[in-house]
Amino acid sequence: MTQLIDLSEYRRKGAGKKRTYFDQAELRRLLDIYSRHVATGEWRDYAIDFNGPVAIFSIFRHTHESPVFAVMKRRNGKHNEFIVRSRGQELKRCRDLGDALKVFEKKLSLIDS
Repeated sequence: MTQLIDLSEYRRKGAGKKRTYFDQAELRRLLDIYSRHVATGEWRDYAIDFNGPVAIFSIFRHTHESPVFAVMKRRNGKHNEFIVRSRGQELKRCRDLGDALKVFEKKLSLIDS
């Protein structure tokens, strides 16, 4: 026998699950950093995953390897939190993406001539 399902009720059941995404400005900043490192030959691929309350921007040195870096955005109460990880180690955790991306800035050093 056929059973009718009211789709409006079905959709409401899943409405309580909040998903986290990168907004347009955040993606622009992530892709800007990524493209600069691609231009120098350091990075070659990236992936974006959305796993419920966490959005992950993974960076790969080679396509078939595990990610070298992962920038995660997750909800922490009312605020979003950004975490930069590398090979299982947490490098930075903060509320602002700009602060988190400072991990990727190259430090200048003085070279004796």
